[in-house]
Amino acid sequence: MAFFGSLTVKTIWKLVLTQGLLAGSLASIFSAAMMAMAGRRESAGASAPLKAASRWLEGQEAFERRRGADPSPTALGFLIHHGAATLWAAAHAALASQTPALRSVPGVLLGAAATGGAAYAADVLLTPPRFTLVGERPLSGDARMAVYAALAFGLAVGALALRGDYAGHEHPDRGKNLPAPPAAPRIVRHVRAGRI
Repeated sequence: MAFFGSLTVKTIWKLVLTQGLLAGSLASIFSAAMMAMAGRRESAGASAPLKAASRWLEGQEAFERRRGADPSPTALGFLIHHGAATLWAAAHAALASQTPALRSVPGVLLGAAATGGAAYAADVLLTPPRFTLVGERPLSGDARMAVYAALAFGLAVGALALRGDYAGHEHPDRGKNLPAPPAAPRIVRHVRAGRI
């Protein structure tokens, strides 16, 4: 069985899928709620930001025809949004499985913030205009930032809830037959011994 770092490949996949689904679902729910609040305040309604995501599959003409109270563009938009949030959560979990520092509470919070920032940058810099609210009032930069902050919050909550899943899955031979760590500097040894 292959090992990466201190976890087995099977364990990494299990952790990535579990955390991707839970943290991705929480991130999706929190950010969709923030999107609805921002859409109600700044756009054509609470569902407008989620409906805009459905243009990706339907195209502009079909989107304009179904502009009324039809719930299917909103549902399709939420599914697209949920899938994207799950992928960001899985990427965050994959990185955490290889970086033990990202499993601590500060590491989880920092990693979730960085993942939310990366998602924001990808949305702002890489998303073609046809996937945004063209033809309606788009969300302001502050509203979009709040949406991605909510996404990061959901990622952090999900990752913190599953943080204990990493315990007990460490590589059994990790730390064996490794050279001893270098001796601490003399001043550190004196402080530890209580001589200073």
